[in-house]
Amino acid sequence: MIRISFTDKEKIDPEALKSVVASKLRVDPGVLRGAVLRKLSLDARKKDDIRYVYGVDIDVANEEKFLRRCRIKNASIVKPVVYEDPGAKLAEAKDDNHRNRPVIVGFGPAGMICAYKLACAGLRPIVLERGSDVDTRTADVEEFFKTGRLCTDSNVQFGEGGAGTFSDGKLNTMIHDNFGRIAHVFDILVEFGADSSIRYINKPHIGTDKLRGIVKALREKVIELGGEVRFNSTFTGFEEKDGAVTAAIVGGSERIECDTLVLATGHSARDTVRMLLSKGIGMERKAFAMGVRVEHPQELISKAMYGADYNKYPAADYKLTFKTAEGRGVYSFCMCPGGVVVNASSQEGMLCVNGMSYSARDEATANSAIVVEIRESDLEGDDILAGMKFQEKLEKAAFDACGGRIPTCYVTDFLEGRETVSLDRRTPNTRGSAEACDLTKVLPTLITDPLREALPAFDRTIKGFAGEDAIMLAVESRTSSPVRILRDEEKLCAKGLKGLYPCGEGAGYAGGITSAAVDGLKVYEKIITKSMKNKMYNRP
Repeated sequence: MIRISFTDKEKIDPEALKSVVASKLRVDPGVLRGAVLRKLSLDARKKDDIRYVYGVDIDVANEEKFLRRCRIKNASIVKPVVYEDPGAKLAEAKDDNHRNRPVIVGFGPAGMICAYKLACAGLRPIVLERGSDVDTRTADVEEFFKTGRLCTDSNVQFGEGGAGTFSDGKLNTMIHDNFGRIAHVFDILVEFGADSSIRYINKPHIGTDKLRGIVKALREKVIELGGEVRFNSTFTGFEEKDGAVTAAIVGGSERIECDTLVLATGHSARDTVRMLLSKGIGMERKAFAMGVRVEHPQELISKAMYGADYNKYPAADYKLTFKTAEGRGVYSFCMCPGGVVVNASSQEGMLCVNGMSYSARDEATANSAIVVEIRESDLEGDDILAGMKFQEKLEKAAFDACGGRIPTCYVTDFLEGRETVSLDRRTPNTRGSAEACDLTKVLPTLITDPLREALPAFDRTIKGFAGEDAIMLAVESRTSSPVRILRDEEKLCAKGLKGLYPCGEGAGYAGGITSAAVDGLKVYEKIITKSMKNKMYNRP
């Protein structure tokens, strides 16, 4: 396989890709046995010459000879990475004999992928999800946005699909993958309804509207394959014997025998973290980040990125980083082009925000988290849960500041030390009510001082970023888990306890939909390998 890279002023129709590539190579289309689009991005560094950047894999005879004559400079022979599924043999055996079925806690990205793969291999997993199915959950969330009445087990954070179901469905990730796991996860998502463009677009996303159908279809397939998905079923504990898991406890009393227990709870299941710590599960503190959402008119961002012809291109995004004078990082996170800011609360008397976009990304506003690095040294004492308690303290302050409405101010007021007394200049685009507020009453100087340094710098990069149309909303606190559950690096089970597999964001091993799903896939591989090694199943 030969990979070529080239640019074009126009976006190429995937159906015409082979003929366009042949034209650029100046060869007959028949020479190409195949052409597959692998990468697509926009190069907007020159506003008067914006170009699409393509990476295409072509299949030709005699690759070495073809490469020597290739008319495109950026060309090289590549060996595509193919995911090797360790569960394929079990799936082929179609063996329903088993001891204890694996139990998975949480049906977010990590839990979904792990459950689906285990079901495909014939292990008939039992999934425990504290929240509701996606249809009920959507109704609960809409009710919360309208009335402020929070269902603590069915909300933006908890329920079928996890927190990502009510965000943007962003799939871009910083993790490196030499085993084809990311591509395999994307193939699964496409199989259940995601657009095939996620396989090649530079910053793939699905959109919260499409995600709801995808997670529902995945759940139905898990059930069809013999698995079980139980909603409104809160995991409250586990039993162990001789250093190994023997049962999962649901709702404080129900006991499910198991020797394989996957913890894919997400980053907001704080009660679960406290329970695990009380039972002696090893954890450590880790760095995280907190801050605000900053919202702008999408037109302002798109013009800054693309220039006068911004309407020709998709809603623009951005990525910004800054280091303060004392070396503290401030950066954008989870940027939502054409999106809204949502009240993402999951605990009574506490408030946090997130960004959400639909697949079309056609809202008139753009928003992004602008967060400040929180170091372990910033936290008092040696309490493992100090970071989580710090998050809760700020979320309570955010709730109290405006009685459960989203605390909001204009960036210009914040930078000039004025209190925003009303939102009559420009109303923020939110799901859940917002109210004018002095954010210095919500956020500590640990966060406000770095923001005051960073925002003017971001304004120099994107003109208007800290201008009259910029709005700040607080508090952005769920960027990642402030703790990590210790696990054996080889077996991926919790240190000191066989059969307990912490994974995904809640365990501190992921930071987004894709990385969480990949971690769930890695845990699946370990479970399958263990199952085959122990001859858990009667295979031919």
